[in-house]
Amino acid sequence: MTSYQLTAQLELDTRIDRYLAEQLPQLSRAYIQKLIEQGQVWLNDHPCLNKKSVIKTGDRLQVEVPPVLPLVLTAQAIPLDILYEDQDLIVINKPIGLVVHPAPGHQDSTLVNALLAHCPHLSGINGVARPGIVHRLDKDTSGAIVVAKNDLAHQGLQAQIQAKTAVREYLGIVQGIPKLTAGTINQPIGRHPRDRQKMAVIPQGRPAITHWQLQERFANYALLQFRLETGRTHQIRVHAAHMGHPIAGDPVYGRELKQLPGQALHAWRLSFRQPISGELICAIAPLPEPMVKFLALHHSQLRI
Repeated sequence: MTSYQLTAQLELDTRIDRYLAEQLPQLSRAYIQKLIEQGQVWLNDHPCLNKKSVIKTGDRLQVEVPPVLPLVLTAQAIPLDILYEDQDLIVINKPIGLVVHPAPGHQDSTLVNALLAHCPHLSGINGVARPGIVHRLDKDTSGAIVVAKNDLAHQGLQAQIQAKTAVREYLGIVQGIPKLTAGTINQPIGRHPRDRQKMAVIPQGRPAITHWQLQERFANYALLQFRLETGRTHQIRVHAAHMGHPIAGDPVYGRELKQLPGQALHAWRLSFRQPISGELICAIAPLPEPMVKFLALHHSQLRI
């Protein structure tokens, strides 16, 4: 059981579920509402069973989060496109549409299920549901993702990402053509204030920095290279939309396109040090076929 205790510091009275979702970003608002219904949230030493209860400055809040029941994951023989592998880690070229780890609505047929068949003894340092997973990619974002095979490698890879010495570079097709050839987007990202399924640029969000560079112009689109300095949820997609050039085919932050199965965003190159030997590893994932075809189509339109 994990317990959180807070004393409300508010300028205006607000609903308890909204306040807790803002103060405890690791818990979704829907999950907090469920905890309230189950009597796991206390207000001034009394159980609070109404998610609409209004709290005021000085109110004492306690949230009890029950332990997560361990998942039983099944190894599944799903083909993997392996870019690099040694005794400590493996780098996969994740295809479009493959979910990285089990989640509500995707209990199996994930990258984790495939990895368990290929590497039965994965690192457990990141929890039962995400063994060996150091970072993640959205379902419809393809490309290079590194997975640790043991705890020591996991710690070393995670440390490189946190220290920003691991370099993650993406290629993305955006709507419209930026006026500049390169730039940096330094805008904080947090949960969208009205749509909790989305992220947004908001003043109270966590720092987020994305560097971008124009690679090629097309008729109505441009190919950009992105380099992440931070790793917020949906960071490139949110920042691209914020700059006025959303990722092509993005159903959440832009608009869907018939020629694309989802957002045209690809984790192109991943560079890091082998956590045990220190050797520099640079894994490059070729662009997926839908993005190649889309670029070819719009390249021909540019020439007309």
